[in-house]
Amino acid sequence: MSEQEPAPTDGLNEVEATDREHVFGTWSFQSEVRPTEVTHAEGVRFTDADGEEFIDFSSQLMCSNLGHSAEKVEDAIAEQVADAAYVSPGYTTEARAKLGEKLAAVTPGDLSKTFFSTSGTEAVEAAIKIARFYTGKQKILSRYRSYHGATYGSISVTGDPRRLASEPGIPGTIKAPDPYAYGSTLDPMESVEYIDEMLELEGDTVAAILVEPIVGSNGILVPPEEYLPRLKEIAHDHGALLVVDEVMSGFGRTGEWFGADVFGVEPDIMTMAKGLTGAYQPLGATIVTDEIAAHFEDEMLCHGHTYSGHPAAVAAGLAAVETYEEQNLIERASEVGAYLGDRIDDLADRHPSVGEARGVGLFRGIELTSDPDERVPFGERADKVSKGTTVVDEVAAAAYDRGTYVANMINTLIVAPPLTITEDEIDEAIDALDAALDVSDDAMDR
Repeated sequence: MSEQEPAPTDGLNEVEATDREHVFGTWSFQSEVRPTEVTHAEGVRFTDADGEEFIDFSSQLMCSNLGHSAEKVEDAIAEQVADAAYVSPGYTTEARAKLGEKLAAVTPGDLSKTFFSTSGTEAVEAAIKIARFYTGKQKILSRYRSYHGATYGSISVTGDPRRLASEPGIPGTIKAPDPYAYGSTLDPMESVEYIDEMLELEGDTVAAILVEPIVGSNGILVPPEEYLPRLKEIAHDHGALLVVDEVMSGFGRTGEWFGADVFGVEPDIMTMAKGLTGAYQPLGATIVTDEIAAHFEDEMLCHGHTYSGHPAAVAAGLAAVETYEEQNLIERASEVGAYLGDRIDDLADRHPSVGEARGVGLFRGIELTSDPDERVPFGERADKVSKGTTVVDEVAAAAYDRGTYVANMINTLIVAPPLTITEDEIDEAIDALDAALDVSDDAMDR
């Protein structure tokens, strides 16, 4: 490093500098990692070490669905740790049994039996194995604009370019196009018929089709209402299961309990995490239908974790689901989400760099463009695994400077605030985005 270049810890406080030196940053070139210390979080806001306060307009990583003041969840964790901080998965606790029962009640169709893990990626790993065990087939079909996790199985079925460093990954994964009307040459319903043809050509070798019902970190892609029902029909026609990844779209994010509910579809397997505890504890879950569950009565479920059904985590999950119910947050997310959608549409009308605004409930995406006629993106897929910043990064940074944190992935700002957000708080954050989008408007002629 030359004398002219700043040291990696310049401008960082002691905690941030220590973290920078001793802790890996995720999905990052470590030379670019500059962590920010968060000292407090309450409601829909968090505060950094300098005392600056920010509206959490993306629920951190689209996971803090309950915001940062869910007292029932906090109390449940403390009480469980005081009673029994950990027991082996061969034992159970009241919270684990009740959460399993509760998930069977709130998920669609006859999903009834759950395997608990500690994250969304582990939930997907379990789904892959269960689908293969149950069908006796190996191949998993997923889509190119998808994210399913970072472990070897889940990164292999992930479509976005972060998978490339881990390839060849696990065998038997194949990719299909997405229902992405704004950025694809295929109409969304043409893309689903393309999947039908793929399965026909693959023969009877595909165990499952794995999809996010609404694509999350790769752009908030909302398919037509007939897409997911048709996809399930295609899967079953070819002897495959439909697995829906609800890690990001679950627990009220869409204004329904789950993204599949938006389309009236009952999947064969569902994965979840994030909103399952509102991120108060790391917990993933994989729930299957009665028929799949019955298969393992006399066939070994060859899968497990030390922390499967961790007492504190399932206590948090049970309290979180009860909070969604008691505070009527699912219906509220639909109502407040409609207001958020209207405000984002207003932004799109005022800013020519907004190519498309899309989403449902409190799950919204703002895709930017340098040329709305040609739909030229500011950010490319390759940017996700490259050094440097993009115009979309600059827009997010400008909003942050105005007190609003909004996540951005490739070419899309992801607006996914806690379900507890008020219309006044939405207005405050939208004002920050309104000013920030001047950055992309000005960049259109670069």
